[in-house]
Amino acid sequence: MSFNKSNMDQASTPTIRVEIYNQTYNIRSDGDSEYITQLAEFVDGRMREISSGTLTVDSLKVAILAALHIADELHRLKRLHEQADSQLASRSAECAEMLDRLLKVRSNVEQQQQNSPAGNIAFT
Repeated sequence: MSFNKSNMDQASTPTIRVEIYNQTYNIRSDGDSEYITQLAEFVDGRMREISSGTLTVDSLKVAILAALHIADELHRLKRLHEQADSQLASRSAECAEMLDRLLKVRSNVEQQQQNSPAGNIAFT
């Protein structure tokens, strides 16, 4: 969805009709209409969920409460994502260190094998 297009661009941008909380909206978007519809259904569902738990019938207040709940969910998911990224980076660093140690040990073993004189071994 874009809001900074010229009038000519807006005329060629498809309009998607959605219903949110008993109100019909025409959304201009060059994105996937199915996705825009799903977003509208999500917002509608969240608003209905909020309104069923409050005494207010003011749709603006319901919309703001729904927006706050959606923003809270977004920020919680961002924090979880950041924590997962941090844990992944830490584990990746640990794996890299372990691999470095393993490769150094392997290199040392190979060097020792190359430096040991094979002719000094004798069986009697």
